[in-house]
Amino acid sequence: MDGDLTRILYTVSVWVAPLLIAITLHEAAHGWVAWRLGDDTAKRLGRVTFNPFAHIDRFGTILLPALLLLLKSPFLFGYAKPVPVNFARLHEPRRDMVWVALAGPGINLAIAFVSALALHLLPLFPGEAQEWVFYNLRNSILINVLLAVFNMIPLPPLDGGRVAVGLLPDRLAFPLARLERYGILILLGLLILLPLLGGAVGLDLDIFRQVLHPLVDGVTGLLMRGAGFG
Repeated sequence: MDGDLTRILYTVSVWVAPLLIAITLHEAAHGWVAWRLGDDTAKRLGRVTFNPFAHIDRFGTILLPALLLLLKSPFLFGYAKPVPVNFARLHEPRRDMVWVALAGPGINLAIAFVSALALHLLPLFPGEAQEWVFYNLRNSILINVLLAVFNMIPLPPLDGGRVAVGLLPDRLAFPLARLERYGILILLGLLILLPLLGGAVGLDLDIFRQVLHPLVDGVTGLLMRGAGFG
């Protein structure tokens, strides 16, 4: 029993810090860029902060991932509390919306790259500490690349959807923007329900495995090569 508890605590210790850093800086980056571009809504509400508790959503960050783990779902999904942005207060709302949206995935890629560079420092740590630091850095790379790629799916309210709305011509942007209220439901359907239905009829409809997983692997490979590995 003690051994099981030790393994659980060790596993938690190498996942929690990378996850909290990833979601905290992701959301804070949205708020900071919005503030610099004219909208101080997030700043006034205390969301431009490194305090993870300001960004944690009890359901999306804790309960939903835990439920999916218990159900042994092939896809682990979760989200933080969205940073409030009043796009009308931005200097150039259509253009600046794109920069605000890109800030989150951008900071995640930067964290992943810094984590990859930090792998070069592993020889400075003693035996067991070296292993613990390695797993934290490895998980940081995985979590941050996954967050960046996932959030760039071109479906509002994900960041990629906001980017698409800001860049597409009006005849395409307006219908896409109207999907925002249904975006999370559509996403859950595509990534969780569709594979389950496909499995029931003998079809491989796992979009995550077929599309997102190769993208995550490709981006991770580029970052690792850029950091001097491979």
